[in-house]
Formats: sequence, C-alpha cells, structure tokens
Amino acid sequence: MSTKHTPTEIKLHQKSQLLEISFAEGENFKLPSEYLRTHAKSAEIETSEKPVFGKADIKLEKIEPQGNYALRLYFDDGYDSGIFSWDTFHELGTDYDANWAQYLTKLDKYGLKREPANKAAEGQATIRLMYFMTNMLKVTRKETEELPLPGSIRDIEKLLKLLRMRGEHWERMFAEDAVQITVNKQFAELFTKLEDGDEVAFVPVSKDI
Repeated sequence: MSTKHTPTEIKLHQKSQLLEISFAEGENFKLPSEYLRTHAKSAEIETSEKPVFGKADIKLEKIEPQGNYALRLYFDDGYDSGIFSWDTFHELGTDYDANWAQYLTKLDKYGLKREPANKAAEGQATIRLMYFMTNMLKVTRKETEELPLPGSIRDIEKLLKLLRMRGEHWERMFAEDAVQITVNKQFAELFTKLEDGDEVAFVPVSKDI
C-alpha cells in the first residue's frame, strides 16, 4: 500500500502517554493516547454518531507494525481494532487542534465527559512537590509539600500554571523557562502526565532567580 507520508522516527512515551512521530518532510507530532483512542477509525466507531468518551486516563500499551504502511495500537481498555496508516497519523497531527475542538463540542452536545465514570470513586490524586536551591526556598518557604491535585491538573504544564497562581514571586520562579523538573527522578517535559504518588522536583535553571 502506497502512502503520501513516510515516518522517520516513531516513539511511544509511556509516562506522558504521547505517541511521537516524525516525518520525512520535517514535521513532528506528539499525539496523546486519549486523542488516538477517541479518533480511532473502525467500523464500530465510524457508524456511531455518539463520540467515544471517558478515555481521559487511557493508556496506549503497545504499538505493532502492520507491514510497512501502518501501526496497530493496543490500549489498556482492551481496544485493539485501530490500525493507523502513516497518512492517518499525519492527518491527525496536522488537524489536531480542529479535531480536538470538534470532539469537545460533541461531548458537550451529548452531555458526556472525558473522565471515566468511576473516576470520582477513586479519590483525589496527591503528589509530592520538592523544592531545591536557597532562592527557591525563600519563595516556597518549605522543602517539600503534599499537594492534592484538582481534577483538571493532569500534566506538568498545568501544574506550573497552578503554582504560578500563588503570587508574583511564584509566577517568576515557576515560569516554564525558569525551572528544571523531574518526576520520580526522571527528567520531565511539559506534557508529562501526573499520577497519584508521583514525586515532582523543581530546580531553578539560574541561581540568580
């Protein structure tokens, strides 16, 4: 099967649950597992007017090549019918913003939610924050804290926004380019997902901050 677009690198980021695909044209896309699961093309999904929902915590467990033209994706809810061609991945990456906005609109139309139905029963996730360097401690006034996460805070980017809301000094100290972050002693990206029990450490990029 011929394709218009050819990937040069494919990587599944397990912690952040992003499938990263680079193409020969120089484009690079990081596609969230939830996005891939809710936009999987199969007869079952395409014939249903109601969107797939409740997949905010979905995990992409495995990817499997299908010849030299596609991947089969295996999700932790048992769904493995989605076969994505290289052209499909390219289309999903190019049209991500429009597709996601349309998906959220459809959820709202049908009164559906991204979160699983049993999420409320699981309780609120709590993470441990650890602050390093003297200047940072002048702002945080403590080396560690336990932070119950609001339901909307699911990744490092949203966590930083939450911390910056604490005041002017926090806003400067926790700017995205002002701090280096690890999650469970592994370097983290803005898209790294947060889970109950995670340890998040912050180190200022500059000692002058």
